[in-house]
Amino acid sequence: MKILITGGAGFLGQRLARELLKTQQKQIITELVLADIAPLRDAVLLADPRVRSVTGDLRQLLADGVMSGIEGVFHLAAAVSGECEADIDVGLHTNLDTTRALLDACRSLMQPPRLVFSSSLAVYGGNMPEVIADNTLPMPQNSYGTQKFICEQLIADYTRKGFLDGRSVRLPTVTVRPGKPNKAASGFMSGIIREPLAGVDTVCPVDPQTGVWITSPRFAVAGLIAAFNTPREQWGGRTAMNLPGLSVRVAEMIAALERCAGGGGAAVAARVRVQQDETISTIVGGWPWRFDPVRAGALGLRGPASMDDIVAEYIADYPAAVAVAAPTTDAP
Repeated sequence: MKILITGGAGFLGQRLARELLKTQQKQIITELVLADIAPLRDAVLLADPRVRSVTGDLRQLLADGVMSGIEGVFHLAAAVSGECEADIDVGLHTNLDTTRALLDACRSLMQPPRLVFSSSLAVYGGNMPEVIADNTLPMPQNSYGTQKFICEQLIADYTRKGFLDGRSVRLPTVTVRPGKPNKAASGFMSGIIREPLAGVDTVCPVDPQTGVWITSPRFAVAGLIAAFNTPREQWGGRTAMNLPGLSVRVAEMIAALERCAGGGGAAVAARVRVQQDETISTIVGGWPWRFDPVRAGALGLRGPASMDDIVAEYIADYPAAVAVAAPTTDAP
């Protein structure tokens, strides 16, 4: 099978690529095309003969024939929430126009491909019920969420028309992401763990009592792959699926950091300074943080058991990025 990952040079795209290439996956990968505006730098992936990295604007890559022979697509490429709110044209180009071009490229293929779209909990907002169910009506309150919801509906309609076999999955905020901070409003949820573990001070821009819906990289990738592998008759309708996650307050995230950071945990947690940012607080505070993902549960999917497990996963997966003395532990 020949698969395309848009945003393939990004953190989640690389994690997904490495998992797809493992032999235990249901689909045998003959070629994995990683498309991104930035070049792929993962030496392990670049050394795999099944991997082809292509760099450039996705719409130009589509015009150049990157979809030739593609049987499956993971569409992860996106402008993040903070970018979209600051400049609506950036979001419209990257999230909406590019997705439309990708769907039309799928439509032009002789055999309709299977497509998994990475959507977001940001499609929800406004006057919501206390717990979000799979059939809760999305009411996005920012440009990023609006663009994601529009893309979900386009994918559902292209699927109805038989142009592709589309599945949209709404991811919780994925944390802890390694590397440098990005412009996502949710980026601090990684920063308040990642930076202190690296011995760096950081800012929490929201009230610590803010509730958030999160998952870890391992669980996010597992959900994306499960969405791809699920037979169409089991998918359960045209609406997007909410992936499982963990409901937690930001203060509980910082408390887990302290517990997991070894003997100097209090000093590590003290590196987090609360300095509220009105824009970020408004965006994140408008997102729901309690979900009942029944459809995903029926497919056997689950989320992290605790925030301690999420921190332990990061320590286990990125030991070189951890400067503090943390206890030896097996990540979930």
